[in-house]
This record gives sequence, C-alpha cells and structure tokens, in this order.
Amino acid sequence: MTTTLKVGVVGAGRVGAVLSAALRAAGHDVVAAAGESDASRRRISSLLPGVPVAKPSEVARASDLLLLTVPDDMLANVVTVLCASGAVRPGQVVVHTSGRHGLAVLAPATAVGARTIALHPAMTFTGTAVDLPRLSGCVFGVTAPAAERELTESLVADLGGSPMWVPEQHRTLYHAGLAHGANHLVTVVTEAMEMLRAAGADDPAGTLRPLLEAALDNSLRSGDSALTGPIVRGDVETVSAHLADITAHAPQTLNSYVALARATLARVVTDGRLLPIRASRIQAMLERAGTERSDRGQGRTPHQEIR
Repeated sequence: MTTTLKVGVVGAGRVGAVLSAALRAAGHDVVAAAGESDASRRRISSLLPGVPVAKPSEVARASDLLLLTVPDDMLANVVTVLCASGAVRPGQVVVHTSGRHGLAVLAPATAVGARTIALHPAMTFTGTAVDLPRLSGCVFGVTAPAAERELTESLVADLGGSPMWVPEQHRTLYHAGLAHGANHLVTVVTEAMEMLRAAGADDPAGTLRPLLEAALDNSLRSGDSALTGPIVRGDVETVSAHLADITAHAPQTLNSYVALARATLARVVTDGRLLPIRASRIQAMLERAGTERSDRGQGRTPHQEIR
C-alpha cells in the first residue's frame, strides 16, 4: 500500500465485509458500511468493529474508495442511483466485486469522472474471520483501464492476492468457469455423499475426502489424463448397474450423473482412450436413462407415446 484510502462498502455481505476487513488490516481506513439485513449488520459488528452503518449514498460521499459488493443483478441499479444522487464524484475510486461484470456496468461512475475497477476474488466466502487468511494467494479477476493498472495491482496486493487480468469481453466466460468448477463441484460432492449415505456409509464425507483430494489435485495438474473409472475403462455393465441402483436408491442424483457421464464419455472418446463400440453402448444406456427419468418426472411410463 502506498496511500491510505478512506474505504466505504455498500453491501456488507460475505464478500464485502471480509474484503473491507482485509483492507483495514492493510492500513486503509474503513469509514462507513451499508447493510440492511440483520446478517450484514452482524458482519459489520464482527469484522468491522466501530465502523458506522450508514445509507449507501452517505457511504459513497464519505469514501475515497467505494467498494460495491452487491449481487450481480443489483449492481447496475446501485451504480445508477448513487451517481444520479451526486454521491459519486470525480477522482473517486469505484470498485465492484462482481465476477460477471466488467467496467461497462460502472459507466455512470466513469461518466462523472470516477476511477473504475472490476475486482473479483476467485474464492468462496463464509463471511467470517475464517476467510481472512484464505485471501493470501487468492487470485482476483481484474479489469481496469490502463491508467488504473498500478492502483489495481496495489489493492490486490493489499488484499494478499494476485491479479488475473480479464478482458472486458471475457468477464462472463471467466465467471462461468469459476461457477462451473466450484459451485457445480459442491452439487456433485453433495450428491455423492447422498449416494454413499443411501449405501449405508456412516461418514460419507470421511469416505470421500481422500479420494476427492487426490482427484482434485490430479485433475488440476494433469487435466483429462487424470480421469479414471468405469467410463474411461469402458465397463458397460458397471455403468448399467450404477444407473439401476441410483434410480432405485438415490433418484435425485440421476440427472447429474447422466449429464456428467455423457461429458466424460465425450472426452475419452475424443482422445482415443475408449473404443467407439463400447462408447456407443454406454451412450445408448445414458440416453435411455435420461429419457426414462424425464418420462417419470412428467407422469408417463418410460415407453408411453407422447401425443
């Protein structure tokens, strides 16, 4: 950090409260925070003790660096309202933490002469002090004008992270990659635990942990070559048995199993690890399972004609 900034945060949710606390620890002065829910006010009290709670326009007027950590779908409206009210001023630094959005959403702030930055932490947050040490080494997806590159890198360094520069036109793709990798991973792991619980496991998480840690490490290091399991081996009967038992005992997980099995099958066929004849048999089973699941969900028998 080269300059101490007066920081205001609008949207003291899990991300906003933690990032503000990290900036405070780095020597910046957090002067005000806006948060309407009881949970947001608890976070302000816990992570930002002594920081006054104020209206968003008051927070904006009090700050040199305005941190906007509201949900993606609210961001454009928040920026527009704050700028229309005169709360954003020339030379002020306006930063949002949306993964999806770049600088375009901050156009009203740019129009009044503010310095704008998109700064998204590629991390999941609990909204507690547990998150603060996790920021060390965290990658931030950043988009900023060339004139703000030095300031952007300084802020990321103050937060303990490292920048990944994302072109404006690729912000949504960047965010989709993170959501697919992290959010969908949670769904897959939760469903895997449900299957194991249905199979009688007393500690599904403990059963999965060593396997998942190894699989994650291997996939991050080696990509597709880390794939193992019945689809890679072309074990048609094993996949068939999976589908039958999942349908019988954990039907809520069948759709994602089928979808991810199809994606895995396509990858191992493309790289030549699976013979086409075995792949076609597995593909037919997956298609049939997906169709029958859809039919049951709509109240039809698997082979009932659709009129």
